[in-house]
Amino acid sequence: MSMLEIRNLSKSFGSLEVLKDISFDVKKGEVVAVIGPSGSGKSTLLRCINQLEHADSGVIKVCGTDMLIKNSSGKTVYADKKTLREIRLKTGLVFQNFNLFPHMTVKRNITEAPVCVLKKDKAEASARADELLKKMGLETKGGSYPCELSGGQQQRVSIARALALSPEVLFFDEPTSALDPELTGEILKVIKELAKEGMTMVIVTHEMAFARDVADKVIFMEGGYIVESGAPEQLFGENASDRVKQFLQRFNS
Repeated sequence: MSMLEIRNLSKSFGSLEVLKDISFDVKKGEVVAVIGPSGSGKSTLLRCINQLEHADSGVIKVCGTDMLIKNSSGKTVYADKKTLREIRLKTGLVFQNFNLFPHMTVKRNITEAPVCVLKKDKAEASARADELLKKMGLETKGGSYPCELSGGQQQRVSIARALALSPEVLFFDEPTSALDPELTGEILKVIKELAKEGMTMVIVTHEMAFARDVADKVIFMEGGYIVESGAPEQLFGENASDRVKQFLQRFNS
């Protein structure tokens, strides 16, 4: 079953075409890593899927529900507001810069959306937050504020906050890029555990070893296009295109 279907997706900012005819699928339980040089459109792709940017054309289907379609006259249109909200609740996005609410405690950062958006009972949301904090190794940090945590701890709180809404697909936008190298490992470990649990994930990353070891499929983007996609052994092996090999040399040198 496909959890995400993208067909011929395009997006421009003025005269700058950022996404050009993007098409790919993500199956249930699949981990897809999106790699490529800066400015290739990777983050914009995630933002379009998560309704933070409006695509210009194409088709997006999330968990079997049409989000963006071509109508009978060939015009690209979005689903109605109710459907878009339902889709939004099926996805979670972890940003590279954490985006935690600085005036809220760690625990409230995690419980706020379940209580206010999903209308969950506060006690139920609190119990779920405790469970997630323990999963992230942060069981003693519920009463702390984001400024009192390390970057790695803040990112783990961000992941817990996304998981609190029980998304069916989880997106990561370069989740380790704002971290010191010594803190990167703890975030990658959390994501690896989620992969083992069968979470469907799309991860924009510059961690090539992580993409090779964890992803079921790797997508290489450049200049707004998908240049190559396939299994990790293909893109990280001898059969990769010359452009992918050239890109990967930066990380192997």
